Amino acid sequence: MSAVQPPSYEELAALVVELSAQLERANARIAELEAQLGKNSSNSSRPPSSDGLVKPAPKSLRGKSGRRPGGQAGHRGQTLCRVAVPARRRRHVPRRCRGCGAGLAGAAEAGAERRQVFDIPPITVRVTEYELVRRRCGCGTVTTADGPEGVDAPVQYGPNVAAIVVYLYVGQFLSKDRTAKALAEVFGTPLSAGTVAAMTARAAAGLGAEGGFAGQVRARLADAEVVHFDETALRVDGRLRWVHSASTGESVLITVHGRRGVEAMDAAGVLPRFRGIAVHDGWAPYDTYDSAAGGWRAVPGRWRW
Repeated sequence: MSAVQPPSYEELAALVVELSAQLERANARIAELEAQLGKNSSNSSRPPSSDGLVKPAPKSLRGKSGRRPGGQAGHRGQTLCRVAVPARRRRHVPRRCRGCGAGLAGAAEAGAERRQVFDIPPITVRVTEYELVRRRCGCGTVTTADGPEGVDAPVQYGPNVAAIVVYLYVGQFLSKDRTAKALAEVFGTPLSAGTVAAMTARAAAGLGAEGGFAGQVRARLADAEVVHFDETALRVDGRLRWVHSASTGESVLITVHGRRGVEAMDAAGVLPRFRGIAVHDGWAPYDTYDSAAGGWRAVPGRWRW
């Protein structure tokens, strides 16, 4: 049985060269993949919608101005100014002289100093009762008077309470529990988180009604010359959803949909009627509306017109 011959020096040298080349290619590929994984909308040209649910920490684009914080020299400040006609006046008259201690009852007035305090009076809930009277006709029919519009239940909250609830919950981003607690503590109005949710749902339904506020915003956006469009991921009840936005300097429409593409854009109701210049991230579904929206032509960059 013949012994196995060990590789020659030339063979070993060729093997080392081949392995070194393979290692270099592998390292280059690893670096490429790591760079791709590290890319997001903040360090590349990728749109924010490609970040998915892992959003990079926001970074301020503002640089140092070299100026001190607060009001700058020459800046015209704002402060409270006295009103000409206050809601009420209270006169305070001195009783004794600060010099000799003599009584000042009946002494001549030498002028007055005005000081005004701006404050909010204590707010309490006012309950209005509507009595719907029934009357019996000679024919035997009993007729009940109609109540005011929106007064449908034996006991309910009024529109001002609903407006404050929606403002705190939607406008100031309080939770349902904190909104209910705020109403209870500030106004003495007992509310539950479920009531906050119900009021918000009714307000949203009213805004989205045919011919309502949402319809007016859609019409303004569709008729605008330039509109910015975008979409980004959002978790709703633990499931992936997509937030679609259409905005100008004056109007903003935000909708949430289960899809990211054309189906959601159609449901938003702006792009199908839009005829102006659309600013977006160049994602392919936007090009679906090129022919429908006045025959746009693609232009390199973020502009489509």
